[in-house]
Amino acid sequence: MDKQFFTKQLLKWARTIDRPMPWKGEKNPYLIWLSEIILQQTRVEQGLSYFLKFKEKYPTVHDLAKAPEDEVMKLWEGLGYYSRARNLHFTAKNISQNLNGEFPKTLDEILKLKGVGTYTAAAIASFAYNLPHAVVDGNVYRVLSRYFGIETPIDSTKGKKEFAALANVLLEKKKAAIYNQAIMDFGATQCTPKLTNCKKCFLKKNCQAFQKGKVANLPIKSKKIKKKTRYFNYLVLNVEKNVWIQKRTQKDIWQNLYEFPLIETEALLKNDVLLKNEIWKDLMQDFDYEIKHISTPFRQQLTHRTIIATFLEINLPPNFAIKKNRYIKVDRKNLIKFAFPKIIDLYLKDNSLNLYSMLQDLE
Repeated sequence: MDKQFFTKQLLKWARTIDRPMPWKGEKNPYLIWLSEIILQQTRVEQGLSYFLKFKEKYPTVHDLAKAPEDEVMKLWEGLGYYSRARNLHFTAKNISQNLNGEFPKTLDEILKLKGVGTYTAAAIASFAYNLPHAVVDGNVYRVLSRYFGIETPIDSTKGKKEFAALANVLLEKKKAAIYNQAIMDFGATQCTPKLTNCKKCFLKKNCQAFQKGKVANLPIKSKKIKKKTRYFNYLVLNVEKNVWIQKRTQKDIWQNLYEFPLIETEALLKNDVLLKNEIWKDLMQDFDYEIKHISTPFRQQLTHRTIIATFLEINLPPNFAIKKNRYIKVDRKNLIKFAFPKIIDLYLKDNSLNLYSMLQDLE
C-alpha cells in the first residue's frame, strides 16, 4: 500500500480542519508538557479547563515547582489518575532546581523526566522543537490499525513495536509537528472509536477496515482488565464544627489525597460488624457518640476498581480526641481547602444542605 499517499492526504486534510485548542501551535515546551500530562487518560473536553487553570496559576515551571504539593493536588482534584499530578510536581521541581528551568531538548533527555513516556516525549520533541519523532497514542493506534488493516493487538509488545515503526515511516520528517497534530486530530474527529463517518472519509478508498467491513473490530486489544470491587466505610466524626481527616500516604489509589477515617471491608458494612471492628474501637474509645446519618452507597468507577463508599455522620462530645497523630482536626468550612477523591466530593456536595442543618444543630 502507498504509504506516501496516506501522509500526503493527511497533511492536505490538516490544512482544512479547524480544531482550536489553547495548546495547539504552542512552542513553549513547559506548556506542551503540561498539556500532554493533563491529557493522558483524559478527554480533551475534560482536560481543557484544567490546562487553563494550571497555566494561569503556574505560568512558568518555576511557579509550579514552588507550589505546595497540597495546592497542586487540590487544583488537580476531579481529574483522576493522581500519580500524574505527583509526577508533574516532582518533575517541575527537578527542571527548576537541577536544570535551571530549561526543558530538555532531545528525545532521550525528555524521556528521563519522571512521568514522561515515549508518546509524551515524542509529542514534546515534535511540537516544541519539530524533531522527527512520531507520536503513537490511542488515536494513532486506531487510525493506523484501520487504514492498514493491522490486527496485531495494540497492547502487545509486538504490536507496540509494529505500530511505532509504521508511525515513524509515515512521518513527514520536516513537518513533524504538523503531521503529528494532524493524525491525532483525524483520530479524534473523524476516525473515532464509535459513530465513525466512514462514507465521507477521504481515505475510505484505501482503508482496509472500511473495505473489509472491520471498522468496528479494530484496533484489537488482547488483554482484558480485571476489575475489583472495594468497599469503603468513611467515618465523618463531628466534634462541634470540626471533623477529622487523614492523608492517604500509602502506595494505593488516591495517594496524597485526603479522606475521612476509613474502615475498608469485604462487603457493605452492617452496624453489628462495625461495632466489633478494631479501627472503630480504636477511634471511638469509650466516648459517647450518636450515629446521626448513614448515607446510601456512593459508587466511583476507576480503571481497575469499583469503589463503593458509605458515609457515617457521627456526633461526638467536645472532649473527643483521637490518639493517633495521622488524623487532622479541621473546621468543616475549611474542607474546601483539601484535595479529596471524587467520591468524597460527591458526598459533600450531595449532602451540603443536610450537613448545614447538622451544623446548625451543633451551634
